[in-house]
Amino acid sequence: MPFIEKIYAYGHNNISCTHNNTIEITKDNFLTRKGTCILGINASKACSDLKDDLKKEIRNEAKIKVIIKVDKSSESFYGFGCKELPLSSQKDLVFRKSEYICDRTVLIKCSKSSKELDRNIIKKIKTPGKRFTILFDVMRFSKTNET
Repeated sequence: MPFIEKIYAYGHNNISCTHNNTIEITKDNFLTRKGTCILGINASKACSDLKDDLKKEIRNEAKIKVIIKVDKSSESFYGFGCKELPLSSQKDLVFRKSEYICDRTVLIKCSKSSKELDRNIIKKIKTPGKRFTILFDVMRFSKTNET
């Protein structure tokens, strides 16, 4: 099955990814050192731009795998949708380990925060202008796999 959504974002030398609870992608074209959860800037999409198919899966509380691809390296984590997510931010996508909901939240109860991402991936993304891809894949399980 093809990925349900693809987003491009870019690296920046201020990317630290040291936040304990979130991972953020932003359409902003700048980053200060205070943005410790930010993985990428100049993103091609924010919550409001996501495909309707993905928004439907998120609002149906699907488990969704998120894959970060940089060059030939990749990293992944999963999170869950929630029917209460507005998905209305026109600037950001925030993946949260918590169940906090706001217009920027795309997934909750995520398996990783920015601090837990592969440091080799983060090192590559710290290169200014380095383009990388974020893929969304709905995790489907058959009845026999749910035990």
